[in-house]
Amino acid sequence: QVHLVESGGGLVQAGGSLRLSCAASGRTFSIYDKGWFRQAPGKEREFVAAINWSAGSTYYADSVKGRFTISRDNAKNMVYLQMNDLKPEDTAIYYCAAGRASGTTWSSMNKYNYWGQGTQVTVSS
Repeated sequence: QVHLVESGGGLVQAGGSLRLSCAASGRTFSIYDKGWFRQAPGKEREFVAAINWSAGSTYYADSVKGRFTISRDNAKNMVYLQMNDLKPEDTAIYYCAAGRASGTTWSSMNKYNYWGQGTQVTVSS
């Protein structure tokens, strides 16, 4: 079982930066692929970024590529999302996820078995 808790959200002006953190409990967290998703009001939850548990390969949505960076610290059971050059359209609740489902794409919610409760990110113009 894996329990995820996000932190680091807040209010920031356009062009600013935030770093989201996701703390995980559970000894097996390191062998899970990790992802970040977000959900804006009135919209479906969407993929933001993911990182492979072993090689550390990263994957990004086109909308955040070049601005966001996902990273992990297996020793600390942490995963991070560094968000730079934030835009008002990045406003959403951001969720951390972990999973090991095969046969699905990195951007599919079906890949992830565990989810955090979310942290709010608001970008003002």
